[in-house]
Amino acid sequence: MSDSPSPLADPHTTFDPVEGRRDVVVLGSTGSIGTQAIDLVLRNPDRFRVTALSAAGGRVGLLAEQARRLRVRTVAVAREDAVPALREALGERYGTGEPLPEILAGPDAATDLAASDCHTVLNGITGSIGLAPTLAALTAGRTLALANKESLIVGGPLVTAVARPGQIIPVDSEHAALFQALASGTRADVRKLVVTASGGPFRGRTRAELAHVTPQEALAHPTWAMGPVITVNSATLVNKGLEVIEAHLLYDIPFDRIEVVVHPQSYVHSMVEFSDGSTLAQATPPDMRGPIAIGLGWPQRVPDAAPAFDWSKASSWEFFPLDTEAFPSVGLARRVGELGGTAPAVFNAANEECVDAFLAGRLPFNGIMDTVTEVVEEHGGEHGHPREGTSLTVADVLEAETWARARAREKAATLAATSGEQQPAEART
Repeated sequence: MSDSPSPLADPHTTFDPVEGRRDVVVLGSTGSIGTQAIDLVLRNPDRFRVTALSAAGGRVGLLAEQARRLRVRTVAVAREDAVPALREALGERYGTGEPLPEILAGPDAATDLAASDCHTVLNGITGSIGLAPTLAALTAGRTLALANKESLIVGGPLVTAVARPGQIIPVDSEHAALFQALASGTRADVRKLVVTASGGPFRGRTRAELAHVTPQEALAHPTWAMGPVITVNSATLVNKGLEVIEAHLLYDIPFDRIEVVVHPQSYVHSMVEFSDGSTLAQATPPDMRGPIAIGLGWPQRVPDAAPAFDWSKASSWEFFPLDTEAFPSVGLARRVGELGGTAPAVFNAANEECVDAFLAGRLPFNGIMDTVTEVVEEHGGEHGHPREGTSLTVADVLEAETWARARAREKAATLAATSGEQQPAEART
């Protein structure tokens, strides 16, 4: 907002605007965000050109097909053992004599691409491994379309220290909504940010009723099609807790002025309440191509990027308060966000490990947040309080994550062995 000190996601400030077609690097191209971004680019070749792609390496056929359709210069995979299969897949899809794209491989490949020559980097990687590419893109002066919320959350002051006004455009549906609504006022006008949550597949259930839910049930999200980790995070509402931290960092609004409300239809993606009592809501049918288009095209809008409402048909929009007893994740996220330092990294890393254990049938659903809470409390107790803001380094984050993952695995194993809530064998994947 125009009077915010050092704003990051600022709808009033466009970082390095360009006319004509924008060159884009897509990180995480074979995931949900990446595939939808590529669909948007292919439908708008006059606006966007993808110059490079990165992926983990598990879907080389899809990656090779994307490279061929987009005619990219470079393809990167995190797994070096995926290179032979990728090279073969590229050879099968390119014509005889056609030059193949350059291949980069290894854990730093996506980071190298993030600093390459382009206008916009779309970071669609899942998890805190997206931190290094985020920092590389910002340091290189690229506009960052950020779908990888974890990199901002665990990096915190590391990211805010290098991001310039308007350089980060959020791609989360909630933060893209806040971004657009905030264009109607200044920071001084804002009374409250209201982040909406679908409530996931278990909305309305008590903690006791959640004790024996299965991974299959948790993955059956009622309104969004997403990857497994994000989908489980939506079921626990950890995703919403992370978004509260992200909103605080993006818009410099105190935690006590960021509210979460449950909205099952997922039509209103978030709202801003202003000091005069008015509330502006951004609404579209659930479809991530709209937020992706904001991330890639702002300040211009991309025509027909996503479906619009049919106002000739009746519909009902509902809003409910958050059940903090059944879903304690948002409250815990606020706490670690206020602590700052490495606390958010511990929260996120412990959660990722617990989600993996739940999906593998080694941990009950309620055990996810029980274990994460124990790890966070231990981190702030026995291991001292997290480092404060400006003293944070990448090494601090990595060390905290390593510790949190190990402790989460240990605690999850103990809980799974002793808890009466353990998943039944037929529910395990």
